[in-house]
Amino acid sequence: MRVKVLSRNPDDYVRETKLDLQRVPRNYDPALHPFEVAREYVRALNATKLERVFAKPFLSSLDGHRDGVNCMAKHPKSLSTLLSGACDGEVKIWNLTKRQCIRTIQAHEGFVRGMCVRFCGTSFFTVGDDKTVKQWKMESPEYGEEEEPIHTILGKTVYTGIDHHWKEPVFATCGHQVDIWDEQRTSPKCSLTWGFDSISSVKFNPIETYLLGSCASDRNIVLYDMRKSTPLKKVILNMRTNTLCWNPMEAFIFTAANEDYNLYTFDMRFLESPVMVHMDHVSAVLDVDYSPTGKEFVSASFDKSIRIFPVDKGHSREVYHTKRMQHVITVKWTSDNKYILCGSDEMNIRLWKANASEKLGVLAPREKAAMNYNQKLKEKFQFHPQIRRIAQHRHLPKSIYCQIKEQRIMREARRRKELNRRKHSKPGSMPFVSERKKHIVAVVK
Repeated sequence: MRVKVLSRNPDDYVRETKLDLQRVPRNYDPALHPFEVAREYVRALNATKLERVFAKPFLSSLDGHRDGVNCMAKHPKSLSTLLSGACDGEVKIWNLTKRQCIRTIQAHEGFVRGMCVRFCGTSFFTVGDDKTVKQWKMESPEYGEEEEPIHTILGKTVYTGIDHHWKEPVFATCGHQVDIWDEQRTSPKCSLTWGFDSISSVKFNPIETYLLGSCASDRNIVLYDMRKSTPLKKVILNMRTNTLCWNPMEAFIFTAANEDYNLYTFDMRFLESPVMVHMDHVSAVLDVDYSPTGKEFVSASFDKSIRIFPVDKGHSREVYHTKRMQHVITVKWTSDNKYILCGSDEMNIRLWKANASEKLGVLAPREKAAMNYNQKLKEKFQFHPQIRRIAQHRHLPKSIYCQIKEQRIMREARRRKELNRRKHSKPGSMPFVSERKKHIVAVVK
């Protein structure tokens, strides 16, 4: 009599020590898995639920400032170094690994309006309400040495922003006009102006480094070319733009944070309409910063929350808030693409995870494989109603929730009014205007 017996090589499934993970035999023959899709759907559902369970984005708060945090700057060479400026003229340098303040400077009288670090990371610049531009050493002074700036430039007007060139010893300030400075000189190389209003923000392009953009309080976004010493073109929006940020991966894309609760991503070659309108905030957007991958950006708003938007989506994928967080003035995405820092009115800098449910620390190879597998499953079933509902659900503060509801009603009323007008007007007399073009007043070249 012949008996058929299953024979397996013990090396394939027996653990070497009891600390090892159990090995699971797996047959990849599709004929043996008739319920594969159903099983994968359940796994995707569980992965989505677990993602929401483990979503704990808040890591810590850096407290020490005695007034609201008005601006922040990243160190180009050191991931663990952060600089912050407050409304009382104080500048603090933080060590993010220890989560401690390592140096405090009384830099200005009045607000610190802007900060930037030199491209080599050896020094940094600050501007304030006392009409001065100051350059400081990054290292702490020696024992017994006074805390003094390397250079001080006295200006005629208040400077509201500053940004450093990415490769050359040149920096730009803004206020009454945009000034381009050489580090060795006390007077600007050239002054650029277009219009007669105060300019709130100026930013150099990280790729095409001779380009820079500025936002003015007369609703303009102006682009300049440093080589020509003249403005290139400007776009006028319905409401004022507070600041802009260039995409670090695509030279011609920038995102503007506007007072009308929206963010606009523009292609600088075609300013007639934005590439994307990002709508979710319920109050003025005060700051924006791109992730180093250029695929996402984070925005800070007056509505006491920060949101993370994919570049190609109109709505945010994530909203972060705490009970104590007040109006968020400034926000930065760290250079390793893992963390987000935000500074707010109530004197705190908060550290968040960029992916709310991401596990910090070293991952085992099997853990990493399981996470990648779950991610692919979530992408495969992302449009299924149940999974979509769980993935998109967010807890919001009551004030934001009520304002979103109110704005939805107002938007619906405007749409209905427009439909009624069109219905009772002569055909063709009321053209359709897309959402992207509604907010643009004019483009001047």
